[in-house]
Amino acid sequence: MFLFTTQTVDSSNTNVVDQATEQLSAWQKYWQTINWDRVFSVLIQKGLTILAVIVLFYLIRKIGNFLIDQSFERQKKKIADNATRIETIHALSMNIFSYTLFFFFLYSILDTLGIPVGSLLAGAGIAGIAIGLGAQGFTNDIITGFFIIMEQQIDVGDYIRLTDLSIEGTVTSVGIRMLQMKSADGTVHFIPNRNITTISNLSRAHMQVKVDVRIQPNEGYDKISHLIEEANQKLAEEFNEEIFDGPTLFGMVDLGNSNYAIRTILYVTNGKQYKLQEEFLTAYVKILNQNGFTIPNNPIAIGK
Repeated sequence: MFLFTTQTVDSSNTNVVDQATEQLSAWQKYWQTINWDRVFSVLIQKGLTILAVIVLFYLIRKIGNFLIDQSFERQKKKIADNATRIETIHALSMNIFSYTLFFFFLYSILDTLGIPVGSLLAGAGIAGIAIGLGAQGFTNDIITGFFIIMEQQIDVGDYIRLTDLSIEGTVTSVGIRMLQMKSADGTVHFIPNRNITTISNLSRAHMQVKVDVRIQPNEGYDKISHLIEEANQKLAEEFNEEIFDGPTLFGMVDLGNSNYAIRTILYVTNGKQYKLQEEFLTAYVKILNQNGFTIPNNPIAIGK
């Protein structure tokens, strides 16, 4: 019994060794049938071709960017009063050039590797309907972006307000697919063009600034208005480059709920309205406090 078991195990081990030997022999035969000279030749050839394509497209990109930059630099010198629009079209041209160049670069690499790009494009045409439905939003972005740029609705550097989205800030980039803008607090917003419905451009004209400082009229309106005029004259000289018109003392206004204020109106360069409003209000409060006038915190009851 013991001898029979031993013979069975030995036979099994022999079969496993034979199978392993046959598999190894098959791999050796396959390995020997490979034409390694041909393989290395193809790898070197493809590698050199890919390297040449990379160098070629790198040079094309450098030369293209240089020519585009030089062209728009000349336009900026000729049309100095519309530099922001030229900068917008410049950025758009660079994007289109980069996308087009990348497409041809990818096509060249795939073709060099022997991938049937034509068959892939034909297959993509069959699936065009499904892709088109998925890319509907992308198409809307491009169409909307095209009309935004061509109709000169906004330019890079404009301060705008997107009413429906409750977002406002300075435009930093206008693309064929997306608008990029930066809010006053530093937040950068990326808005797909299809979501833009109403644009309020605050940079196409000088901005109106209203400065209201609350007063108690029974303390002497004439004296208060005289001090306000004195502060206006000093500030007008200090910020003469930012102020386009004014400051003009509008007079006393009722803010409601028994709150009275003296209002000053001025027109300033876009983007400077918040700074100048703060400067004027600070100067008013300071000069009134120095002369003993009260800046009320609560509603005023006149005649009591």
